[in-house]
Amino acid sequence: MIHLEVAVAAPLEQTLTYALSDSALPGSTGGEALLVGRRVLVPLGKRRVTGYIVSSFTPNGESAYRIRPISSFADQAPLFHTAMVPFFRWVAGYYQHPLGLVIKAALPAGLAPKSVRCLVLQPGAGEALQASGIDPLPDWLARVAERGELSAGASTALATDAGNRKLLRQLLAENILGWRQLLQPDGVKEKNELVYTFAETTPRPDDDAEADRLALNAYRNELEDQTGIPCSLAEARALHSLASLAAERGAPEVGLGALRQRYRGAPTALAGLAEKGLVRFSRRRQFRAPEPPPTESRPPICLTRQQQAALDRLFPAIEQRTFAPFLLHGVTGSGKTEVYLHAAAKALEIGRDVLILVPEIALASQLAGQLLDRFPGQVVLLHSGLSAAERFDQYFLALTGQARVVIGARSAVFAPLPDPGLIIVDEEHDGGYKQDDSFSYHGRDLAVLRGQQQGAVVLLGSATPSFTSYSHALSGKYGLLELPERVGERPLPSVLVVRLGGERPRESGRIIGAELLQRLRHTIAAGKQAILLLNRRGFSAVLLCQSCGTAVECSHCHVSLTLHKGKDRLICHYCGFQRQTATLCNNCRGSSLVPVGFGTERVEEEVRQLLPEARLERLDSDTATDRKKMAAVLRAMHGGKIDILIGTQMIAKGHHFPQVTLVGVVWADGGMNMPDFRAAERTFQLIAQVTGRAGRGDTPGEVVIQTLRPEHYAIEYAREHRYREMFQHEMGLRRHPAFPPYVRLTLLRLVARAEDEARASAGRVASFCRQLVGKEGLPVETLGPAPSPLDKIKDLYRWQVLLKGQGSEPLGRLCTALRGEQNLLAPGCSLVIDVDPENML
Repeated sequence: MIHLEVAVAAPLEQTLTYALSDSALPGSTGGEALLVGRRVLVPLGKRRVTGYIVSSFTPNGESAYRIRPISSFADQAPLFHTAMVPFFRWVAGYYQHPLGLVIKAALPAGLAPKSVRCLVLQPGAGEALQASGIDPLPDWLARVAERGELSAGASTALATDAGNRKLLRQLLAENILGWRQLLQPDGVKEKNELVYTFAETTPRPDDDAEADRLALNAYRNELEDQTGIPCSLAEARALHSLASLAAERGAPEVGLGALRQRYRGAPTALAGLAEKGLVRFSRRRQFRAPEPPPTESRPPICLTRQQQAALDRLFPAIEQRTFAPFLLHGVTGSGKTEVYLHAAAKALEIGRDVLILVPEIALASQLAGQLLDRFPGQVVLLHSGLSAAERFDQYFLALTGQARVVIGARSAVFAPLPDPGLIIVDEEHDGGYKQDDSFSYHGRDLAVLRGQQQGAVVLLGSATPSFTSYSHALSGKYGLLELPERVGERPLPSVLVVRLGGERPRESGRIIGAELLQRLRHTIAAGKQAILLLNRRGFSAVLLCQSCGTAVECSHCHVSLTLHKGKDRLICHYCGFQRQTATLCNNCRGSSLVPVGFGTERVEEEVRQLLPEARLERLDSDTATDRKKMAAVLRAMHGGKIDILIGTQMIAKGHHFPQVTLVGVVWADGGMNMPDFRAAERTFQLIAQVTGRAGRGDTPGEVVIQTLRPEHYAIEYAREHRYREMFQHEMGLRRHPAFPPYVRLTLLRLVARAEDEARASAGRVASFCRQLVGKEGLPVETLGPAPSPLDKIKDLYRWQVLLKGQGSEPLGRLCTALRGEQNLLAPGCSLVIDVDPENML
């Protein structure tokens, strides 16, 4: 008898122990060693749930408790390597998240089956239902009477519906209805296809044989003479297709799908040939993959002196096979990507794997194209833009070692590479690496942790590193690699700052100023390209009532609705609620509503009016929902088919457009006044990053920054490309009062449908924290409670408490104690713990 430590895919803080009889051990070589990483179905109360085996052991005698056996194995092999278990445990502890849910998040979606309940009509209860006097039958009950059952989803919704609760209880008590347990299957499965090959004794057609009727008849006669087996003309054609495809692909086995494309009658003919023993068939797993990004074959380039100096420090570290973190601080256009590619080649050369993280899907596709060119057949993508089936198969290519390079967004940090020797985090400063839900991990920080646990070199790269990472580099915690000059000695672009409102009549209402407009005209006339950045999508930020000045708000959030003129809708960017633009003021019922503010949609409309001859495209989260369309826009930009690309922050970083000579920052103040201590840092990073898109080719670039606050230090430092001075300025501001990197933060957010419940729970949580800090002398400061800056989202009221600590250990102790005090929360109120928060709203 073996005991299994199982982390279940449920909100349980501890792992559970289940039994496995010796006879149920896997029969393959390895036995007990192959248990860790396996999925199992286990009983939990009255239901069955998915669990993940994280350890196994032989008990030293009888247990004081009854140990329930597992129900079954869900897979034939582990879904993650044993080396990942310590990583998962650390992540669960640090981010205060159940271990089973951490592992569930790390695996492809659709791999957590569980038992569910559905309502059924009891046998012979039809007459009793008719005699019950319920007339008319509610819709749900009519469906049960007609079909005999209700779906699991509808049954769950019904059980929580107060309007039907009394009737449901009555029918259950009278045994007219009952509950039936069902097991949900996996949402994704392997895809297998039939593959065919010639039997050893079957003669092949001549390589130069044409598939005309005469040649096929001659081949058919040859088959019968040599094998004594008669064949039809269709079978001869199928064999000819098999031979030609095998020769083209250089492999003896050919899939049925390819054979069907070559000859429509192949499936029937091959089935007959298999019965005659002339071909053999088997099943082969088919790996579904996304459409590959365009690859651009580039000859090896001559490295700059600074790139070579960086690699001279990276190569020995990679060869030593030990943990070594580096920060690569290189100005835009300095060739950081080439350093990544050379370092990846070195890791692969010594037999280790490579993991590359990027903050956005668009950057993953762009970098993947270069990786596929350098390392053909070894690269897979992992990100949320893939279909469930594609992600499932790409994951397994990495798990089985068939792919040795993984590139993806933040969740790719969990990629099941057996032996990562190099982990790269591109644009490491980007807030997109932080997951913004109940499991609020940071992909960059986990990359460093994984490198530490698996003896890998970790390379963080950015033109504008986060101030936390840069302070680590200055302190010696990270090695600092610098690329202070652009490749080819190209100059950084010249930057002009223009004060909004000072150089144009206010009544014009235009957002494109005269200086920016003039330079746009010159750029287009010269046959070059321009980028316009505004980090706000939609047409206008708010619709105001002219009678009372009230903004049109979302019905479910305390935020203004954004006008999307192209869709003729007012849309909430937090919950997705929509309403027609022809609406009334909620406050005074007035009908005179005017748009105020601007977004990328308005910029596009204005530029089309000012420059009707220009070829425009807009790239933001409204237009980039389809990754194929987004890829098409980027290809068109690279191909010179777009004159002006308008977009949000997704166009500001990582892209290499050699023909872009002008960048316009339409409004630089958007994030500067946010209630967040990182507001100035993010403004500087965004401006510096988009500035770097200009002048990457042979023509020098220029940048126009439009702002209401040209004197702000973030604008000034960005204009002069002075990262170090910006860093020192911010570090001085963050010392008193203390903010990261001088302290660590944990944000406690209380969420409830009733504001009083959220407020009261936040008060009790803050009091508990202060009492425990005083009792145990923890170096933690408790701030709050206070309503969140966005105090209502999706009908949920939000209050928060902010914890400041000198290190992660006391903050972790406090949060662990807090999670054990559920009586602090009002019924229906939930606690979300955000460790190292990036979003303070």
